[in-house]
Amino acid sequence: MLCIGDLPRAALPALASRFGFSVAFVTDGQPITGSFWGEPEAGIVGTTLYVRGDTPLHSALHELSHLVCMSAARRAALVRDAGGDDDEESAVCYLQILLANEIDGAGQERLMKDMNDWGYSFRLGTTERWFRDDAHDAAYWLQARGIVDKNNCLLWRLRND
Repeated sequence: MLCIGDLPRAALPALASRFGFSVAFVTDGQPITGSFWGEPEAGIVGTTLYVRGDTPLHSALHELSHLVCMSAARRAALVRDAGGDDDEESAVCYLQILLANEIDGAGQERLMKDMNDWGYSFRLGTTERWFRDDAHDAAYWLQARGIVDKNNCLLWRLRND
């Protein structure tokens, strides 16, 4: 599994900053603030993403995608649980895959493999099949909110409704 410590230290903060978010690195062995799933999974509080070296990249990108997809009001009150409905959760999964291409050494294929290994569950089986053949509703959700364009290219905008 590709972890934050396997990447250049500036990679994730550079990506998060494109949306106006920050990344806080937690010292190895210390609890991760705002982690919903528990260590070593990423945490979120407000507009800050918390990670440490053993945090899987898929986890960090998933939580970052939650920050992007949620409304400003939800972000302002956020502590640990991103909430959202099933449609938003699908959009988050889709967006994290798109964001993987923005991290040198990661990419969509690697991220989807790690998502499968971690246990993400999609009705067609693998993450790859879902992304390719069954994620049209997730792509539309992101398009309708101006996060991606009609070609699913990132627009670097936040959902602020």
